[in-house]
Amino acid sequence: MKGTIQKWKIMILLSVLLFVSNMAFAEDETKNNTEGNPVDTALVTSSSVQTNIPNHLFVDSLSLRRHFIHRIGLEARPGYIFPTSSFFRGENLDNRPIENSLSLHLKYSFQFHPNTYTDRIYRGAYQGIGVAYYNMYEKQQLGNPLTVYLFQGARITRFNQRLSLNYEWNFGASFGWKPYHSDLNPYNKVIGSKVNAYLNTNFYFNWMLSPQFDFTTGVAVTHFSNGNTKFPNAGLNSIGLKVGLVYNINRKEEYFTKPLYQSPVPKFPRHISYDLVLFGSWRRKGVTIGEGQMIASPEAYPVLGFNFAPMYNFGYKFRAGISLDGVYDGSANVYSPDGYGNEFLKPSAGKQLALGVSGRAEYVMPYFTVGIGLGTNVIHAGGDLKSFYQILALKIEVTRSSFLHIGYNLQDFHDPNYLMLGFGFRFNNKYPTFHRR
Repeated sequence: MKGTIQKWKIMILLSVLLFVSNMAFAEDETKNNTEGNPVDTALVTSSSVQTNIPNHLFVDSLSLRRHFIHRIGLEARPGYIFPTSSFFRGENLDNRPIENSLSLHLKYSFQFHPNTYTDRIYRGAYQGIGVAYYNMYEKQQLGNPLTVYLFQGARITRFNQRLSLNYEWNFGASFGWKPYHSDLNPYNKVIGSKVNAYLNTNFYFNWMLSPQFDFTTGVAVTHFSNGNTKFPNAGLNSIGLKVGLVYNINRKEEYFTKPLYQSPVPKFPRHISYDLVLFGSWRRKGVTIGEGQMIASPEAYPVLGFNFAPMYNFGYKFRAGISLDGVYDGSANVYSPDGYGNEFLKPSAGKQLALGVSGRAEYVMPYFTVGIGLGTNVIHAGGDLKSFYQILALKIEVTRSSFLHIGYNLQDFHDPNYLMLGFGFRFNNKYPTFHRR
Protein backbone atom coordinates (compact mmCIF):
# COMPACT_ATOMS: atom_id res chain seq x y z
CA MET A 1 0.00 0.00 0.00
CA LYS A 2 2.83 2.42 0.82
CA GLY A 3 4.28 1.78 -2.63
CA THR A 4 0.97 2.63 -4.23
CA ILE A 5 0.68 5.84 -2.19
CA GLN A 6 4.16 6.91 -3.17
CA LYS A 7 3.87 6.18 -6.89
CA TRP A 8 0.60 8.01 -7.49
CA LYS A 9 1.56 11.02 -5.41
CA ILE A 10 4.70 11.30 -7.52
CA MET A 11 2.87 11.01 -10.84
CA ILE A 12 0.09 13.44 -9.85
CA LEU A 13 2.62 15.92 -8.46
CA LEU A 14 4.63 15.81 -11.68
CA SER A 15 1.49 16.33 -13.74
CA VAL A 16 0.59 19.39 -11.68
CA LEU A 17 4.14 20.70 -12.03
CA LEU A 18 3.85 20.20 -15.77
CA PHE A 19 0.74 22.41 -15.88
CA VAL A 20 2.27 25.07 -13.67
CA SER A 21 5.63 25.17 -15.42
CA ASN A 22 4.12 25.60 -18.85
CA MET A 23 1.73 28.32 -17.71
CA ALA A 24 4.46 30.10 -15.75
CA PHE A 25 6.82 30.26 -18.71
CA ALA A 26 4.16 31.06 -21.29
CA GLU A 27 5.45 34.64 -21.52
CA ASP A 28 8.71 33.30 -22.92
CA GLU A 29 7.04 32.63 -26.25
CA THR A 30 4.15 35.09 -26.28
CA LYS A 31 5.78 38.44 -25.58
CA ASN A 32 6.85 38.79 -29.19
CA ASN A 33 3.76 37.15 -30.71
CA THR A 34 1.04 39.79 -30.77
CA GLU A 35 -2.26 38.11 -31.52
CA GLY A 36 -4.13 39.17 -34.65
CA ASN A 37 -4.72 38.09 -38.22
CA PRO A 38 -2.01 36.44 -40.33
CA VAL A 39 0.09 38.83 -42.39
CA ASP A 40 0.16 38.55 -46.18
CA THR A 41 3.28 36.45 -46.83
CA ALA A 42 3.68 37.92 -50.28
CA LEU A 43 4.40 41.25 -48.61
CA VAL A 44 7.09 39.63 -46.49
CA THR A 45 8.77 38.08 -49.53
CA SER A 46 8.77 41.32 -51.48
CA SER A 47 10.16 43.19 -48.48
CA SER A 48 13.07 40.77 -48.22
CA VAL A 49 13.93 41.36 -51.86
CA GLN A 50 13.76 45.13 -51.50
CA THR A 51 16.00 45.17 -48.43
CA ASN A 52 18.42 42.46 -49.63
CA ILE A 53 17.80 40.51 -46.44
CA PRO A 54 17.83 36.69 -46.91
CA ASN A 55 14.37 35.14 -46.98
CA HIS A 56 15.16 32.78 -44.09
CA LEU A 57 15.38 35.76 -41.74
CA PHE A 58 11.67 36.32 -42.28
CA VAL A 59 8.91 33.90 -41.30
CA ASP A 60 6.37 32.46 -43.67
CA SER A 61 4.27 30.48 -41.19
CA LEU A 62 2.02 28.99 -43.85
CA SER A 63 4.65 27.68 -46.25
CA LEU A 64 6.30 25.55 -43.56
CA ARG A 65 3.22 24.16 -41.88
CA ARG A 66 3.20 20.82 -43.75
CA HIS A 67 6.81 19.91 -43.05
CA PHE A 68 8.56 18.40 -40.05
CA ILE A 69 12.05 18.00 -38.69
CA HIS A 70 12.64 14.26 -38.27
CA ARG A 71 14.73 13.13 -35.31
CA ILE A 72 16.43 9.96 -34.06
CA GLY A 73 17.45 9.81 -30.41
CA LEU A 74 19.55 7.53 -28.22
CA GLU A 75 19.36 7.71 -24.42
CA ALA A 76 20.72 6.03 -21.33
CA ARG A 77 18.83 6.34 -18.04
CA PRO A 78 20.56 4.95 -14.91
CA GLY A 79 18.08 4.90 -12.05
CA TYR A 80 17.51 4.31 -8.35
CA ILE A 81 14.53 2.09 -7.38
CA PHE A 82 12.52 3.41 -4.45
CA PRO A 83 12.44 0.82 -1.60
CA THR A 84 8.64 0.91 -1.35
CA SER A 85 8.41 -2.81 -0.54
CA SER A 86 10.29 -5.20 1.69
CA PHE A 87 11.07 -7.12 -1.51
CA PHE A 88 13.21 -4.21 -2.70
CA ARG A 89 14.71 -3.75 0.75
CA GLY A 90 16.17 -7.26 0.83
CA GLU A 91 13.42 -9.79 1.54
CA ASN A 92 14.04 -11.65 -1.70
CA LEU A 93 15.79 -14.69 -3.12
CA ASP A 94 19.27 -13.13 -2.83
CA ASN A 95 18.73 -11.42 0.54
CA ARG A 96 20.06 -8.11 -0.78
CA PRO A 97 18.49 -4.75 -1.72
CA ILE A 98 17.28 -4.24 -5.27
CA GLU A 99 17.97 -0.57 -5.88
CA ASN A 100 19.51 0.01 -9.32
CA SER A 101 18.23 0.00 -12.88
CA LEU A 102 19.55 0.95 -16.30
CA SER A 103 17.56 1.53 -19.47
CA LEU A 104 18.63 2.17 -23.05
CA HIS A 105 16.22 3.99 -25.36
CA LEU A 106 15.89 4.32 -29.14
CA LYS A 107 13.42 7.03 -30.19
CA TYR A 108 11.96 8.49 -33.37
CA SER A 109 10.16 11.82 -33.25
CA PHE A 110 9.07 14.65 -35.50
CA GLN A 111 9.13 18.33 -34.63
CA PHE A 112 7.38 21.29 -36.22
CA HIS A 113 9.56 23.72 -38.13
CA PRO A 114 10.79 26.67 -36.06
CA ASN A 115 8.80 29.92 -36.26
CA THR A 116 5.65 28.34 -37.67
CA TYR A 117 2.42 28.99 -35.79
CA THR A 118 2.49 25.49 -34.31
CA ASP A 119 6.09 25.78 -33.15
CA ARG A 120 5.54 29.19 -31.56
CA ILE A 121 2.28 28.27 -29.82
CA TYR A 122 3.55 24.95 -28.41
CA ARG A 123 7.18 25.97 -27.82
CA GLY A 124 9.06 23.55 -30.02
CA ALA A 125 6.75 20.57 -29.42
CA TYR A 126 7.89 17.17 -30.67
CA GLN A 127 6.27 13.74 -30.47
CA GLY A 128 7.06 10.19 -31.48
CA ILE A 129 7.52 6.57 -30.50
CA GLY A 130 10.27 4.90 -28.50
CA VAL A 131 11.50 1.48 -27.46
CA ALA A 132 13.58 0.74 -24.37
CA TYR A 133 15.35 -2.18 -22.73
CA TYR A 134 15.35 -2.17 -18.92
CA ASN A 135 17.90 -3.99 -16.80
CA MET A 136 16.79 -4.23 -13.16
CA TYR A 137 19.87 -6.28 -12.22
CA GLU A 138 17.53 -9.01 -10.96
CA LYS A 139 16.50 -10.96 -14.05
CA GLN A 140 15.41 -14.09 -12.16
CA GLN A 141 12.89 -12.31 -9.93
CA LEU A 142 11.94 -9.23 -11.97
CA GLY A 143 12.98 -9.89 -15.55
CA ASN A 144 14.47 -7.40 -17.99
CA PRO A 145 11.39 -5.83 -19.60
CA LEU A 146 11.16 -4.36 -23.09
CA THR A 147 9.11 -1.15 -23.27
CA VAL A 148 7.27 0.44 -26.20
CA TYR A 149 5.86 3.92 -25.67
CA LEU A 150 4.54 7.17 -27.10
CA PHE A 151 6.16 10.40 -25.98
CA GLN A 152 5.85 14.14 -26.32
CA GLY A 153 7.93 17.03 -25.12
CA ALA A 154 8.40 20.77 -25.49
CA ARG A 155 10.39 23.72 -24.25
CA ILE A 156 9.69 25.20 -20.81
CA THR A 157 12.05 28.14 -21.22
CA ARG A 158 14.91 29.15 -23.48
CA PHE A 159 18.17 30.55 -22.11
CA ASN A 160 19.56 31.39 -25.54
CA GLN A 161 19.18 30.19 -29.13
CA ARG A 162 21.00 26.93 -28.37
CA LEU A 163 20.18 26.07 -24.74
CA SER A 164 16.73 25.40 -23.27
CA LEU A 165 14.99 23.65 -20.37
CA ASN A 166 12.47 21.07 -21.65
CA TYR A 167 10.00 18.51 -20.36
CA GLU A 168 8.91 15.17 -21.80
CA TRP A 169 6.37 12.48 -20.86
CA ASN A 170 6.40 8.81 -21.92
CA PHE A 171 3.44 6.46 -21.83
CA GLY A 172 3.32 2.86 -23.04
CA ALA A 173 3.51 -0.81 -22.15
CA SER A 174 6.33 -3.01 -20.90
CA PHE A 175 6.72 -6.71 -21.67
CA GLY A 176 8.78 -9.56 -20.26
CA TRP A 177 8.39 -9.17 -16.50
CA LYS A 178 8.79 -12.10 -14.12
CA PRO A 179 5.57 -11.79 -12.07
CA TYR A 180 4.72 -13.15 -8.66
CA HIS A 181 4.15 -16.91 -8.48
CA SER A 182 3.49 -18.73 -5.23
CA ASP A 183 5.94 -21.52 -6.16
CA LEU A 184 8.31 -20.14 -8.82
CA ASN A 185 8.65 -16.51 -7.68
CA PRO A 186 7.20 -16.20 -4.15
CA TYR A 187 9.22 -13.20 -2.95
CA ASN A 188 8.14 -10.83 -5.72
CA LYS A 189 4.92 -9.48 -4.23
CA VAL A 190 5.08 -6.19 -6.14
CA ILE A 191 4.70 -7.19 -9.81
CA GLY A 192 1.69 -9.37 -10.61
CA SER A 193 1.64 -9.53 -14.42
CA LYS A 194 3.95 -10.10 -17.37
CA VAL A 195 2.74 -6.91 -19.07
CA ASN A 196 2.68 -3.60 -17.17
CA ALA A 197 1.91 0.02 -17.98
CA TYR A 198 4.90 2.35 -18.24
CA LEU A 199 4.79 6.04 -17.24
CA ASN A 200 7.71 8.44 -17.23
CA THR A 201 8.15 12.17 -16.72
CA ASN A 202 11.48 13.86 -17.26
CA PHE A 203 12.86 17.40 -17.17
CA TYR A 204 16.10 18.09 -19.00
CA PHE A 205 18.43 20.61 -20.59
CA ASN A 206 18.66 20.55 -24.39
CA TRP A 207 21.85 21.91 -25.94
CA MET A 208 21.98 22.33 -29.74
CA LEU A 209 25.52 21.31 -30.57
CA SER A 210 25.14 21.72 -34.35
CA PRO A 211 22.39 21.76 -36.99
CA GLN A 212 22.31 17.96 -36.77
CA PHE A 213 22.98 17.11 -33.12
CA ASP A 214 21.45 17.94 -29.73
CA PHE A 215 22.79 16.84 -26.36
CA THR A 216 20.25 16.21 -23.57
CA THR A 217 20.67 15.64 -19.85
CA GLY A 218 18.28 15.80 -16.92
CA VAL A 219 16.20 13.89 -14.37
CA ALA A 220 13.64 11.15 -15.10
CA VAL A 221 10.96 9.62 -12.84
CA THR A 222 9.45 6.25 -13.89
CA HIS A 223 6.51 4.13 -12.76
CA PHE A 224 5.49 0.58 -13.73
CA SER A 225 2.20 -1.08 -12.73
CA ASN A 226 -0.68 -3.10 -14.21
CA GLY A 227 -3.46 -0.65 -13.34
CA ASN A 228 -5.00 -2.93 -10.71
CA THR A 229 -5.94 -5.52 -13.33
CA LYS A 230 -4.07 -8.26 -11.47
CA PHE A 231 -2.68 -8.86 -7.98
CA PRO A 232 -0.17 -8.01 -6.65
CA ASN A 233 0.06 -4.44 -7.95
CA ALA A 234 2.42 -2.53 -5.68
CA GLY A 235 4.35 -1.39 -8.75
CA LEU A 236 7.93 -0.26 -9.25
CA ASN A 237 9.08 3.37 -9.05
CA SER A 238 12.46 4.83 -9.86
CA ILE A 239 14.26 8.14 -10.27
CA GLY A 240 17.45 8.70 -12.16
CA LEU A 241 19.47 10.58 -14.71
CA LYS A 242 18.81 10.95 -18.42
CA VAL A 243 21.65 11.43 -20.91
CA GLY A 244 21.08 11.37 -24.65
CA LEU A 245 22.01 12.45 -28.14
CA VAL A 246 19.47 13.48 -30.78
CA TYR A 247 20.19 13.46 -34.52
CA ASN A 248 18.05 15.98 -36.44
CA ILE A 249 17.88 14.53 -39.93
CA ASN A 250 16.79 17.62 -41.89
CA ARG A 251 17.42 20.59 -39.60
CA LYS A 252 19.23 23.51 -41.26
CA GLU A 253 21.77 26.04 -40.03
CA GLU A 254 19.30 28.87 -40.60
CA TYR A 255 17.11 27.56 -37.77
CA PHE A 256 19.64 28.93 -35.28
CA THR A 257 18.97 32.47 -36.53
CA LYS A 258 16.19 34.44 -34.91
CA PRO A 259 13.92 35.92 -37.62
CA LEU A 260 13.57 39.68 -37.98
CA TYR A 261 9.83 39.39 -38.49
CA GLN A 262 7.14 37.00 -37.29
CA SER A 263 3.56 37.18 -38.48
CA PRO A 264 1.11 37.47 -35.56
CA VAL A 265 -0.36 34.25 -34.17
CA PRO A 266 -4.12 34.19 -34.90
CA LYS A 267 -6.27 35.11 -31.93
CA PHE A 268 -7.68 32.08 -30.10
CA PRO A 269 -11.49 31.77 -30.24
CA ARG A 270 -12.45 31.19 -26.61
CA HIS A 271 -15.43 28.86 -26.39
CA ILE A 272 -17.10 26.01 -24.49
CA SER A 273 -16.70 22.51 -25.93
CA TYR A 274 -18.29 19.30 -24.66
CA ASP A 275 -16.41 16.02 -24.22
CA LEU A 276 -18.28 12.71 -24.01
CA VAL A 277 -16.16 9.69 -23.05
CA LEU A 278 -17.33 6.06 -22.91
CA PHE A 279 -14.91 3.68 -21.19
CA GLY A 280 -14.54 0.17 -19.86
CA SER A 281 -11.96 -2.07 -18.22
CA TRP A 282 -11.60 -4.77 -15.59
CA ARG A 283 -10.11 -4.86 -12.12
CA ARG A 284 -9.13 -7.13 -9.28
CA LYS A 285 -10.52 -6.59 -5.82
CA GLY A 286 -9.10 -6.89 -2.33
CA VAL A 287 -11.82 -7.93 0.15
CA THR A 288 -11.59 -7.33 3.89
CA ILE A 289 -12.31 -10.37 6.04
CA GLY A 290 -12.03 -11.20 9.73
CA GLU A 291 -10.41 -8.45 11.76
CA GLY A 292 -9.12 -6.14 9.06
CA GLN A 293 -7.30 -8.77 6.98
CA MET A 294 -7.52 -8.21 3.22
CA ILE A 295 -7.33 -10.99 0.63
CA ALA A 296 -7.66 -10.93 -3.14
CA SER A 297 -10.82 -12.14 -4.81
CA PRO A 298 -9.95 -14.65 -7.57
CA GLU A 299 -12.37 -13.00 -9.99
CA ALA A 300 -11.73 -10.07 -12.36
CA TYR A 301 -14.69 -7.66 -12.30
CA PRO A 302 -15.95 -5.49 -15.18
CA VAL A 303 -16.02 -1.70 -15.05
CA LEU A 304 -18.12 0.47 -17.40
CA GLY A 305 -18.62 4.21 -17.31
CA PHE A 306 -18.98 7.59 -18.97
CA ASN A 307 -17.82 11.18 -18.51
CA PHE A 308 -19.62 14.21 -19.90
CA ALA A 309 -17.58 17.39 -19.46
CA PRO A 310 -18.39 20.93 -20.58
CA MET A 311 -14.94 22.53 -20.89
CA TYR A 312 -14.07 26.20 -21.29
CA ASN A 313 -11.18 26.64 -23.72
CA PHE A 314 -9.07 29.48 -22.32
CA GLY A 315 -6.41 29.39 -25.02
CA TYR A 316 -4.33 27.16 -27.21
CA LYS A 317 -2.89 25.13 -24.32
CA PHE A 318 -5.41 25.09 -21.49
CA ARG A 319 -9.03 24.13 -20.92
CA ALA A 320 -10.97 23.42 -17.71
CA GLY A 321 -14.49 22.54 -16.65
CA ILE A 322 -16.83 20.27 -14.72
CA SER A 323 -17.52 16.61 -15.54
CA LEU A 324 -20.49 14.38 -14.79
CA ASP A 325 -19.05 10.90 -14.12
CA GLY A 326 -21.11 7.71 -14.15
CA VAL A 327 -19.71 4.26 -13.39
CA TYR A 328 -20.73 0.65 -12.92
CA ASP A 329 -18.00 -1.04 -10.86
CA GLY A 330 -18.54 -4.80 -10.73
CA SER A 331 -16.15 -5.07 -7.79
CA ALA A 332 -17.85 -2.46 -5.57
CA ASN A 333 -19.08 -3.76 -2.23
CA VAL A 334 -18.14 -7.38 -2.97
CA TYR A 335 -18.14 -9.30 0.32
CA SER A 336 -17.39 -12.67 1.88
CA PRO A 337 -20.54 -14.02 3.59
CA ASP A 338 -18.68 -16.44 5.84
CA GLY A 339 -16.07 -13.87 6.84
CA TYR A 340 -13.21 -16.20 5.95
CA GLY A 341 -12.81 -15.58 2.22
CA ASN A 342 -14.04 -19.00 1.16
CA GLU A 343 -16.69 -17.38 -1.01
CA PHE A 344 -17.19 -13.92 -2.56
CA LEU A 345 -20.59 -12.51 -3.44
CA LYS A 346 -21.67 -9.46 -5.44
CA PRO A 347 -24.43 -7.18 -4.13
CA SER A 348 -27.34 -5.94 -6.23
CA ALA A 349 -26.54 -3.73 -9.23
CA GLY A 350 -27.82 -0.67 -7.38
CA LYS A 351 -24.92 -0.99 -4.94
CA GLN A 352 -22.40 -0.99 -7.76
CA LEU A 353 -23.59 2.14 -9.59
CA ALA A 354 -22.49 5.69 -8.82
CA LEU A 355 -22.78 9.17 -10.26
CA GLY A 356 -20.13 11.73 -9.44
CA VAL A 357 -19.04 15.28 -10.23
CA SER A 358 -15.41 16.26 -10.80
CA GLY A 359 -13.43 19.36 -11.64
CA ARG A 360 -11.20 18.90 -14.70
CA ALA A 361 -8.13 20.68 -16.08
CA GLU A 362 -6.36 19.79 -19.32
CA TYR A 363 -3.05 20.70 -20.89
CA VAL A 364 -3.56 20.72 -24.67
CA MET A 365 -0.85 19.95 -27.21
CA PRO A 366 -0.82 18.74 -30.82
CA TYR A 367 -2.15 15.16 -31.00
CA PHE A 368 -2.17 14.67 -27.19
CA THR A 369 -4.01 16.15 -24.21
CA VAL A 370 -3.04 15.40 -20.60
CA GLY A 371 -5.79 15.90 -18.01
CA ILE A 372 -6.34 15.66 -14.26
CA GLY A 373 -9.58 15.53 -12.28
CA LEU A 374 -10.73 15.70 -8.67
CA GLY A 375 -14.26 14.56 -7.82
CA THR A 376 -16.68 12.88 -5.47
CA ASN A 377 -19.60 10.52 -5.93
CA VAL A 378 -22.86 12.30 -5.11
CA ILE A 379 -25.34 9.50 -5.88
CA HIS A 380 -24.37 6.05 -4.59
CA ALA A 381 -25.32 3.28 -2.17
CA GLY A 382 -22.34 3.78 0.14
CA GLY A 383 -19.53 1.42 0.94
CA ASP A 384 -16.76 1.36 -1.66
CA LEU A 385 -18.54 4.00 -3.76
CA LYS A 386 -18.55 6.66 -1.04
CA SER A 387 -15.30 8.19 -2.16
CA PHE A 388 -13.22 11.18 -3.11
CA TYR A 389 -11.60 10.16 -6.40
CA GLN A 390 -8.82 11.41 -8.65
CA ILE A 391 -8.33 10.91 -12.40
CA LEU A 392 -5.21 11.10 -14.55
CA ALA A 393 -5.97 10.80 -18.27
CA LEU A 394 -4.36 10.94 -21.70
CA LYS A 395 -6.44 11.79 -24.78
CA ILE A 396 -4.96 10.79 -28.14
CA GLU A 397 -6.37 12.66 -31.12
CA VAL A 398 -7.94 10.46 -33.83
CA THR A 399 -9.88 13.03 -35.84
CA ARG A 400 -10.50 16.71 -35.23
CA SER A 401 -13.32 15.93 -32.78
CA SER A 402 -12.69 12.36 -31.60
CA PHE A 403 -10.01 10.77 -29.46
CA LEU A 404 -8.83 7.66 -27.66
CA HIS A 405 -9.01 7.91 -23.88
CA ILE A 406 -6.56 6.19 -21.51
CA GLY A 407 -7.06 7.05 -17.86
CA TYR A 408 -6.67 5.84 -14.31
CA ASN A 409 -9.00 6.38 -11.39
CA LEU A 410 -7.82 6.21 -7.79
CA GLN A 411 -9.41 6.96 -4.42
CA ASP A 412 -8.18 9.29 -1.68
CA PHE A 413 -4.89 9.75 -3.57
CA HIS A 414 -3.64 6.26 -2.67
CA ASP A 415 -6.14 3.44 -3.26
CA PRO A 416 -6.08 2.22 -6.89
CA ASN A 417 -9.52 1.89 -8.47
CA TYR A 418 -9.57 1.05 -12.18
CA LEU A 419 -8.34 1.80 -15.67
CA MET A 420 -10.47 3.92 -18.00
CA LEU A 421 -9.95 2.66 -21.56
CA GLY A 422 -12.34 4.18 -24.05
CA PHE A 423 -13.26 6.52 -26.86
CA GLY A 424 -14.38 10.13 -26.77
CA PHE A 425 -16.16 12.74 -28.87
CA ARG A 426 -15.86 16.53 -28.68
CA PHE A 427 -18.86 18.69 -29.60
CA ASN A 428 -18.87 22.41 -30.52
CA ASN A 429 -15.14 22.17 -31.15
CA LYS A 430 -13.79 25.51 -32.39
CA TYR A 431 -10.17 24.81 -31.53
CA PRO A 432 -7.75 25.90 -34.31
CA THR A 433 -5.56 22.99 -35.39
CA PHE A 434 -2.62 24.25 -37.42
CA HIS A 435 -0.82 20.92 -36.96
CA ARG A 436 -3.50 19.09 -38.99
CA ARG A 437 -3.28 21.30 -42.08
